[in-house]
Amino acid sequence: MKQTHKIRTAECGCGQVNIICRGEPIRTAICHCFACQKRTGSVFGVQARFTREQVSYNGELTEYSRISDSGNHVNYSFCPSCGTTVMLTLSLYPEFTIIPVGIFASQDLPQPSFSVYEQHKHNWVKFDCQVEQIP
Repeated sequence: MKQTHKIRTAECGCGQVNIICRGEPIRTAICHCFACQKRTGSVFGVQARFTREQVSYNGELTEYSRISDSGNHVNYSFCPSCGTTVMLTLSLYPEFTIIPVGIFASQDLPQPSFSVYEQHKHNWVKFDCQVEQIP
């Protein structure tokens, strides 16, 4: 019997970039770092990590790279038309592609398993699910 994998689609705000993710993410996580706060315009980011082989996309991308707090490169891929960040990659983990949870068409991704940069978390942010807190 052929095994089927869950297929999830995601897209930027204007629809110019489309992403297909096959199978379950390795994990989902919440990040409170200042870069994620700036990237999202919110108080944290939530991302799903997939292997590179699980992710394919169509559409033109613009990229921005920065050095993380740990000294590694973070590469952001975003739509040049609407500016939506659609993918992130980390030089430390080149085998993974990270997709912001908010751009998925479905809301069935696993809940985040951990939260990072807790020292930058806004005091009023509370979660009603259990997540491992990593400073």
